[in-house]
Amino acid sequence: MGKKSGAKAQGRPIVERSSGLKKLSPQKRNEVNNLVEKLLKASSVVQQPGVSREWDTHLDIQKILEKLTRVEAEMKGAAEDRTGHMPGFLAWMLEHGAQFEGLSVASFPGYDCGLRAEVDLAEGQLVLAVPRAVMLTAGGPGDSPLGPLLVQDPMLQHMPSVALSLRLLVEKFRPDSFWRPYLRVLPATYTTVLAFSTAELQELKGSPTLESALKQCRNIARQYAYFNKLFQNSNDPASELLREVFTYEEYCWAVSTVMTRQNFVPGADGSGMEYALIPLWDMCNHDNGQLSTTFSAELDRTECTAFRRFEAGEQLFIFYGARSNCDFLVHNGFVQPDNQHDSLRLKLGVSRADPLQAARSELLARVGLPAAGDFCLRAGPEPVDGRLLAFLRVFSMRREHLDHWLECARSCDLVYPDCAVDTEVEARAWGFLLARINLLLSAYPTSLQEDTVLLGTPGLAPCKRLAVQMRAAEKTILHSAVEYAQQRLKA
Repeated sequence: MGKKSGAKAQGRPIVERSSGLKKLSPQKRNEVNNLVEKLLKASSVVQQPGVSREWDTHLDIQKILEKLTRVEAEMKGAAEDRTGHMPGFLAWMLEHGAQFEGLSVASFPGYDCGLRAEVDLAEGQLVLAVPRAVMLTAGGPGDSPLGPLLVQDPMLQHMPSVALSLRLLVEKFRPDSFWRPYLRVLPATYTTVLAFSTAELQELKGSPTLESALKQCRNIARQYAYFNKLFQNSNDPASELLREVFTYEEYCWAVSTVMTRQNFVPGADGSGMEYALIPLWDMCNHDNGQLSTTFSAELDRTECTAFRRFEAGEQLFIFYGARSNCDFLVHNGFVQPDNQHDSLRLKLGVSRADPLQAARSELLARVGLPAAGDFCLRAGPEPVDGRLLAFLRVFSMRREHLDHWLECARSCDLVYPDCAVDTEVEARAWGFLLARINLLLSAYPTSLQEDTVLLGTPGLAPCKRLAVQMRAAEKTILHSAVEYAQQRLKA
């Protein structure tokens, strides 16, 4: 879902769907095995906090991955034609009970594939229904060759999205897979951060998103190394099937497919929720709106209604939820410039060297806040929420202010803008926030104006464009917060 396919010609594809992969020679397999050991070690190092350390680790990991992918390139087969399989996929959906009357699959600038309304669709109208029968889940012990590993492997037991990624690969390489029509129309490439080159990741320098992106890349590299080693040394059905076809690019493709398209649905046995890939529904792209997808237990299917009126010829959008652009970029591979729910993470904490650390921590705990943690500046006219405001106030208090609020029965009122806080505390709080924001802005190598000019440059590579859009969205929030803090100081 979302802008999840690298439809444009520029940029570095992370993986291509392909068939007929070739087996490595024993010598090449041994080389891969040695590189996998190095990769597992490099990606498993316990990291000290800080983006600079993550960056150094990322560079080490990339050196190993570059060698790995060169060797594994010999295993790559020919890519399939996605568009040529679309009619067969839609026929398969109809055959198994899907309903999508009035919709068609179409290409849209900047989105690759999406769903187009062929007739006017009213707000609240049921537009798409997908039965459980065609949904792809990790399944249970007896559902697929992955079953024995689901029982034995702790990572698969605790990381359901990883289990679904492997199930996807299992089905991709099963010649008799029920989901073959669906697999053939999945995107060949994605623009999640796994697709970014080192130079493209450097475009996020100064951005809080860079650390999240680097952690994601490190986690996926570690998972790949772990499973590659597992498949080489195990004799379960999934290992037998994937042993000679499992590559870093194939795993990145599967992970990106799941990250960009997964959704929660009730389990078939009614015991809880599970991740699922929902064919056709997952071609809907995101826009600001409201959640409009539900699961009908009576009909055992996912149902999607139009969250607003869509006219014939218009792309049908759904709302993915209130998520930040950082989340969208890292997990979905797109940035929404007008994201009404965007936010920017601030790491704040009370220093252990602060002589008032104990009192501040106690007061923060009474308000329900940590002494150190992540806070957010939000998009829109009021960028500072109650959690951040309360922390800034407590952080800015002197001993007498802390004593007063520790004795006060209404300390939780510190989250409200109109709380009766000493003017000195209020001024110090907003002054501190202004200084912190200016420090964050100075960490970017470019200004918002320069980013805007760069985004107008024709032929900008897709991943680089996303990085620039990301940092521009963050700077927009920061500039808005500066204006807001300045107004509060004048009040």
